[in-house]
Amino acid sequence: MQTTQNLIHGAGLGLRRAFLTEIIDSPAANVAFYEVAPENWMTLGGKLGKQFRAMTERYPFVAHGLSLSIGSSDPLDETFVHALKKFMATHQIKFYSEHLSYCSHQGHLYDLMPIPFTSEAVSHVAKRIQRVQTILEQKIAIENVSYYATPGQEMSEIDFFNAVVAEADCDVLLDINNIYVNSVNHGYDAENFLRAIPAQRVSYAHIAGHYVEAPDFLVDTHGADVIDPVWKLLAKAYELYGVFPTLLERDFNIPALAQLMKEVDTITAIQTAWSQEHEKQSA
Repeated sequence: MQTTQNLIHGAGLGLRRAFLTEIIDSPAANVAFYEVAPENWMTLGGKLGKQFRAMTERYPFVAHGLSLSIGSSDPLDETFVHALKKFMATHQIKFYSEHLSYCSHQGHLYDLMPIPFTSEAVSHVAKRIQRVQTILEQKIAIENVSYYATPGQEMSEIDFFNAVVAEADCDVLLDINNIYVNSVNHGYDAENFLRAIPAQRVSYAHIAGHYVEAPDFLVDTHGADVIDPVWKLLAKAYELYGVFPTLLERDFNIPALAQLMKEVDTITAIQTAWSQEHEKQSA
């Protein structure tokens, strides 16, 4: 099975229709790869379809799913997975990732719901991930998600996450902001969580902003600038494991493209700082 090794690198950006035309007209030299939610682009035709094809012909892309509902008790949507495989082949998309959550129960729920942290759920989800990997003929990455309740909890979040990844033999999409948000909401140490991840499986990372509802309650919105503690957590991840590809997500309250590029530049700056320090220590 194909993995993400050497397929993408550097700093990436989630592609949004709001700035598609602008980024085609003024290419962003600081963006090494782009990410799209395939559900939003698979059926596009007309001008948008042509613009998207122009982008995928020029830049590396990865796909980040929204609706596979990998943890659901509903039957796995294999029709979607086969359509996804064709979409990825058409656009030379390097890789596919999904959330460790579910979003359907006899119909779509239109939100990412937490999977119970149980051994039964580990086996259920791992089998579904393995089936997706078999169809796609490559490994996929599973993302650690933000959550606001823990129904039926039998184990910790990190133990559940690691058990799923190990049993499914899949890769990891490491969401730095989700670690920070969950650490505040559920009262655990973010760095300890980071130290416990299966680092050898990390394919790439997400970083994003969130909404502060209260000092002890954060909401993962992807609708604000990344804050300093999250940037510092990304730097700590590089310190622990070395640089891995990292992508900026922004889904709401999308600012001017120049502002997004400043945050992409911050990713690059943190990556460069680690590389320079590593070279000094190796000299």
